Amino acid sequence: MRLKHTFRLPPDISSQLDDYAARKRVPKALVVETALASLFSPDGADRLEAALGRRLDRLNRQMERLERHTAITNEMLALFIRFWLTHTPPLPDTALPAAQAKGSERFDGFVEALGRRMARVNTFADDLTREVEAAKRAQPGIDSDGQ
Repeated sequence: MRLKHTFRLPPDISSQLDDYAARKRVPKALVVETALASLFSPDGADRLEAALGRRLDRLNRQMERLERHTAITNEMLALFIRFWLTHTPPLPDTALPAAQAKGSERFDGFVEALGRRMARVNTFADDLTREVEAAKRAQPGIDSDGQ
């Protein structure tokens, strides 16, 4: 069932409606109906805005993960440096060349191990998260805040 509506249009819009209907060879009522349906339905801009919002949400979650991984890395490095500085005694001058040679050898091994680790899918942060969660499950009296 269709309802009849009567309305007035300004002369310039009326002539545009006449020209468009004549060019497309469709009734003016169909042009008005299609235009109103388009006006009342979500248009491309609304769909684009929704898609952009979803993408921004995803980017926000990725940034939060990056911030977390950076914080873990910073804390890990600070802890290692503190541990190394407090537990490594200074070397006498006579042992320095041998220590530097051994240090260079160990650093090369470290770089190789780092390269292998970076080629893996799992990262240190992923491993650390799994280990912490496993430790929490093993100790049922501790909640997520460690209390």
